[in-house]
Amino acid sequence: MAEGRMTDTGQAEQVGGLSVVTTATDGIRVLTLAGEIDHHTGDQLHRALDVTDTARPRIVIDMRQVTFMDSSGINILIAAYRSVTEAGGWLRLTAPTDSVLRVLQLVGVDDIIKCHPTLREALVP
Repeated sequence: MAEGRMTDTGQAEQVGGLSVVTTATDGIRVLTLAGEIDHHTGDQLHRALDVTDTARPRIVIDMRQVTFMDSSGINILIAAYRSVTEAGGWLRLTAPTDSVLRVLQLVGVDDIIKCHPTLREALVP
């Protein structure tokens, strides 16, 4: 069975314990994550956050279903934030679980990357 699938409306990819579904809403890339973000699954998230050749990228990462995130995930989010900001865009997080929010708060990522309680709020320009 193949690990990656592609659909007309977006992409879904499962590697190890992370699912990343990419869709678009009003020109905003929405990544819906489910599972664990760690050194085994980080490359998949890094690829989904690539903004090479994208002018003023706008990205929302829906973290409602992320059950675990370690320092690998933190590093990927910070690197993505820098890339998106340098390209004139923005990156927002939405609805992290309590355990993931604690990690974000411990290292201060929530002070750098805007974190919204709902996807609807994160999509507001």
